[in-house]
Amino acid sequence: MLKKVSLLAAGLLATAIAWAAPTVEMTTNLGKFTLELFPDKAPKTVEMFLYNAKHGFYEATIFHRVIDGFMIQGGGFNSSMEEKKTLTPALQNEAATGGPNLRGTVAMARTRDPHSARVQFFINLKDNSFLNFRASNVDNFGYTVFGKVTQGMEVVDKIAKVPTGNAGYYENVPTTPVVIQDVKIISEK
Repeated sequence: MLKKVSLLAAGLLATAIAWAAPTVEMTTNLGKFTLELFPDKAPKTVEMFLYNAKHGFYEATIFHRVIDGFMIQGGGFNSSMEEKKTLTPALQNEAATGGPNLRGTVAMARTRDPHSARVQFFINLKDNSFLNFRASNVDNFGYTVFGKVTQGMEVVDKIAKVPTGNAGYYENVPTTPVVIQDVKIISEK
């Protein structure tokens, strides 16, 4: 009987592991944090983020836009504020299924064009419901949430407190670069 219970427990554990959400560990010069991704809500966005992580795209990029009480944005510029050439095409916006922009969630940054997200992402520092999908017109399309911080939110909050200024055309740029040193995939399923 004990052997049957052990086999059943092992089978349940294997099933739970197979259905676990993809997770990544992001290391910055101010500390590490872990993201759980939402492939069930934003499959194409998660696929693109993992592709870029696997290919080292995010290494040596920075958090180039930091607004305490709102969000921190990164993943597209180096420490000289030069935009990095992207590896992937623009994404179809998945904000309608991605979920709400709550504190600790990670979402895709984009231009006014709702389908222009490529590599830049932001982490919400508070609930930002005005960024949620409300209608399929340009003004209310929303920003695709594709994950959340599960460990290390104190590091995200630390990044939010760095001094910022202007750098050329850009505002809210940390005066000392906050560098993404590594994005390591912990699990993909």
